[in-house]
Amino acid sequence: MTAFNIAMIGDRINPGFKSTKTLVDNDDLDGLQALALKQVQAGASALDVTIGPRGSTDFDFLSKVVRAIQKAVTVPLCFDSPSLQVQEVCFKAYDRARSGPALVNSITEQRWELMDLYRRFGPFKVIVMASERMEDGSAKQNKSANEIASTAKRAALRLQAEHGLTLDDIFIDVSVSAVVADTKGLHRATLDAISALHSDPQLQGLHIMGGLTNIGQQLPPTAADGSDLKLALECAFLTLAVPLGFDTILCTPWRQYQALPDDSYVLNGYKNILDQTGSNALRAVRKLYRK
Repeated sequence: MTAFNIAMIGDRINPGFKSTKTLVDNDDLDGLQALALKQVQAGASALDVTIGPRGSTDFDFLSKVVRAIQKAVTVPLCFDSPSLQVQEVCFKAYDRARSGPALVNSITEQRWELMDLYRRFGPFKVIVMASERMEDGSAKQNKSANEIASTAKRAALRLQAEHGLTLDDIFIDVSVSAVVADTKGLHRATLDAISALHSDPQLQGLHIMGGLTNIGQQLPPTAADGSDLKLALECAFLTLAVPLGFDTILCTPWRQYQALPDDSYVLNGYKNILDQTGSNALRAVRKLYRK
């Protein structure tokens, strides 16, 4: 099997992981520094940073976390919060001279006020969530390839026109969903949207990314062929998505992401899921772990 040539944004500084929650709950800055270093040593080119709900109230600790991580590593940090106030705290603590431009995770059409940070703190890179669009004054979930791709393109061109970002500064998060609940062909739409964005002549140089932790949600750990089901599913998605233009993952960097061979049980099972909807899709998912 062949490893993927894609960029990795480390996702472990997040209290959604129990071990990280323990570090945050115990104010363990040394532990968070060690976790940051471990991710960079495993190949992460940037680190996603969030301390969860505590980040919205304990600004002093949030600032300490940002500064502590920057003492341990020099890669850019990606501040993961929809709150303008939380992002402000992170940027005030962040040393751009040491690590280069930060990333803001994430901009949406209904959270465009986060771009006010660009004027106040200088250039940064942007992760755009393409899973939702604004329509008639309210947020709507994108369910088709055209909706995902058109939302992403609209945001990318707006970032260029209003703030002067280059396409290399823009990452489109196509939101990889859980296969267990995909009865409406959302995974197929996601792959088709990746292809459409990558082939659009106006968007050459744009980065297309997503997080992989949701894809195997609520599934058992082992596939019917005995392989690690969740890791194999993540690799199955990447095996199809990377050739289409998917170039960055939000992930645990030390997981062994590799292209699956054509005869892979999970890859072929995933391809079968892509061709199904409704109850047929649910039956196809069950075949992953039960022959």
